This record gives sequence, structure tokens and C-alpha cells, in this order.
Amino acid sequence: MSQERNGAATFKGNPITLVGPELKAGDQAPDFALNKSLVETVSLKDYAGKVKLISVVPSIDTGVCDAQTRRFNEEAGSLGDNVVVLTVSVDLPFAQSRWCGAAGIDKVVLLSDYKAHSFGESYGVYIKELGLNQRSIFVIDANDKIQYVEYLPEMTEHPNYEQAIQAVKSLV
Repeated sequence: MSQERNGAATFKGNPITLVGPELKAGDQAPDFALNKSLVETVSLKDYAGKVKLISVVPSIDTGVCDAQTRRFNEEAGSLGDNVVVLTVSVDLPFAQSRWCGAAGIDKVVLLSDYKAHSFGESYGVYIKELGLNQRSIFVIDANDKIQYVEYLPEMTEHPNYEQAIQAVKSLV
């Protein structure tokens, strides 16, 4: 059974239960299986040798999640070819694709954790009560070591964009 972390975060002030470990800088990044489409899955190995900025959002169709993904899409263009920016949510790949087209998102790769929630549970962001993933940021180096982590204590707050981008730039 996966570890549960009660009271580690809130949603609109209400405590939520997170499932999985609390990862820290220096930890080896857990592998994952995320859907790029209904039939195509990707794993950490698909981004081997690249610096990875993983932006986790509860649902792409909410204001903060929309703004977070747009901000990282803007930043992605200046980070170079050795960096991949991934946005992970539990939204279906159809919804992610529709949203990207409407929002003009072309530099961030949206991936879905809707099937098994393996990413959420491996990275300690799966919210037991809501079936969503907690807003968080992970920066993983080319050797798959975590270099930066931000778990948002309140789901409706924005991450520290500047610190995340600086963490990426320090690795390239």
C-alpha cells in the first residue's frame, strides 16, 4: 500500500490526503507511465539525456493551471534543445489536445495520468479525495536526479516560476 500524507496540503483551505512519497532534491526521479494519447504512453526514459521541467496541474481547464501552463510554454522557447517541459494532469488526452490547440501551446508537452495515476503516486502528488494531482514542480537533470521540487501547500496558489526556471537554467 502506498504511503499517505495527511494535512500536507489544502484545497481552498480544506486538508487533502496525498498518496506517495515526498520527493526531495537529490532523489532519483521515479519512472512513470503517462499517456500522450489514448494509445501512446511515454516514460522517463523517453526524455533520457534531457533536463526535464515537470509542471503538475490538477486540471488544465482551471484558471491557475491554464496560467501555469501558458507561462512555462512562454519560457520553454528560451531554454534550449536540451530541455523538455512537460505538463502532467489527469485530464484525458482529448481534453489536453483540445486545450493546447485553443491556447496555442506548442512548446510544452501535455501528458495524462488518468489511467493508473502512476505518476501521481510515484511523485507523491495524487490527491486521494479528489482523484487529481497536487500542483507541483519538479526539475530533473539529464541523469534523472531531481534538482528542484516545489509542492504547493495550497492547490489554488501559483508556483514560484522564477525559481523553477532558474533551476533549469543552472543545469544547461
